[in-house]
Amino acid sequence: MDTLSRSPLRNNQRLLAAHKPLLAYDETCDFTAWQESARKKLMKLLGLPFVSCADDFRVEKEEERDGYLDKRCTFQSEKGYYVPCHVLLPEKHNGKLPLVVCLQGHSTGMHISLGISKYEEDDYEIIFGGQRDFALQAIKQGYAALVIEQRNFGECGGAAEGRPNCYQSTMAGLLMGRTTIGERVWDVSRGLDIIEKYFTEIDMNRIICLGNSGGGTTTFYASCIETRISYSVPSCAFCSFDESIVPIQHCTCNYVPSIRKYFDMGDMAGLIAPRYFIPVCGRYDTIFPLAGVEASYQTACNLYRAAGVPERCQLVIGEGGHRFYSEPTWSIVRRFMAE
Repeated sequence: MDTLSRSPLRNNQRLLAAHKPLLAYDETCDFTAWQESARKKLMKLLGLPFVSCADDFRVEKEEERDGYLDKRCTFQSEKGYYVPCHVLLPEKHNGKLPLVVCLQGHSTGMHISLGISKYEEDDYEIIFGGQRDFALQAIKQGYAALVIEQRNFGECGGAAEGRPNCYQSTMAGLLMGRTTIGERVWDVSRGLDIIEKYFTEIDMNRIICLGNSGGGTTTFYASCIETRISYSVPSCAFCSFDESIVPIQHCTCNYVPSIRKYFDMGDMAGLIAPRYFIPVCGRYDTIFPLAGVEASYQTACNLYRAAGVPERCQLVIGEGGHRFYSEPTWSIVRRFMAE
């Protein structure tokens, strides 16, 4: 007997390869009607919505830094669960400010976005070499920033030495029909509620969501669900499932039960249209390979054409690996924001 016939993984990969997602867009359908039904299904797969609660918003500390004010805050996103965050506001600005929601991936925490080292492994290359200081980059662009600590990272369930700790929380949530991605998306939405309610200097029509790796994954799903996000910038995350989280053993937080039955990532990009979509990747990223990125991007382009806004979908390919590529990305963001 062929040994391949005894491989459960190969068998599942074969089934995946033969399966067209059930809710992939059909050009004979009305695009807006498809978006409505597809978004409803995606929310159900993510385990959303959760039960709303009072935000119990608090500013714990304010610090004046070089050219900006840093407000350390907390808010309640679910009854009994509090999200730590930072709101950064440029010292000098005219009119209402665009806001960048900053989401770190599998790292020691949100302080990386602030350009701060808290742990031994937070070296210069991780923070600045990989251009992960998202909030400082936002300030340099003249934008405000909302830096959120994602669940199971840093202060929100990370291990004592600072490393991510997703497994137990993710598996416990699955027993209740919840997903870690859904939890993180919920926190982003509740964070935008806080901004809208307490920070009147922010222009809610110019919200950018940006993250790398696990932060890019949250950015992508949040952009599919949360229509207040006008500019979606997922870095090193947007890639076909069959090329990324299927053949490679990724963190459990990446997996949503039954998702590939209904969608691949390229299909879901249609939920972001007609808003701006700027996926970022590294040409030599072995975790989210370029072939899977380009295939998903082609699907996204087709969907943006169906939405009548093909010019609002733009891929950034950096000449490196699994990291952010600030210069080409911000250039496109600025161009889109000027439209």
